[in-house]
Amino acid sequence: MNLVLLVLIAANVLISYKGIQDALFFQKYEFHVGSVKTGEQIRLLSSGFLHVDLQHLFFNMLTLYFFAPYIFKHLGVLFFLLLYFGSLIAGNLLTYYFHKNQYSYRAVGASGAVTGIIYSAILLEPTIYMYGIIPGYVFGFGYLLLSIYGMKSNRDNIGHEAHFGGAIAGYLFTILLQPSIIFSETITVLALLVPIIILFIFQKSIKF
Repeated sequence: MNLVLLVLIAANVLISYKGIQDALFFQKYEFHVGSVKTGEQIRLLSSGFLHVDLQHLFFNMLTLYFFAPYIFKHLGVLFFLLLYFGSLIAGNLLTYYFHKNQYSYRAVGASGAVTGIIYSAILLEPTIYMYGIIPGYVFGFGYLLLSIYGMKSNRDNIGHEAHFGGAIAGYLFTILLQPSIIFSETITVLALLVPIIILFIFQKSIKF
């Protein structure tokens, strides 16, 4: 396993475990609209290393483990780090946009960063399979559609909006870096754009 990926996963595991065990620590570093408005912008980053439970953590880290190597292979370590943290911040900024008037809104998770990695990996290598059985583009498409459901149901503390911010960041970063994929992988580029468009078409029907 790449050392950078190992360090990221280890940081997520250790910080998430601390947060699960320590409610005060969790509350201090989670994404919280009211706290961000008062100047605690560090939460835009720190919340990405907290998870609501071990299942949430495991799913995000397993997904990252499967998709990250494609970024290393095609773009290298530096771009991977820029993509990971750029997608994380973009995801939380979109979350803030949707919930800026809800001072009590809170969320956690590496979902924004992971979704950015997913989108980038699929654009770079459309034939990849998630868990060895699910085509990458199908997984990416379904992942965001499930996020729309999560946003509408609003039943958990997971930052579903962050999935979209991360997806947009991963999508745009990758196309800007390798614009040739617009022509070489046109179908994939268009397919991954669909759920992003769906979000903005139906955002007015999503009650926050």
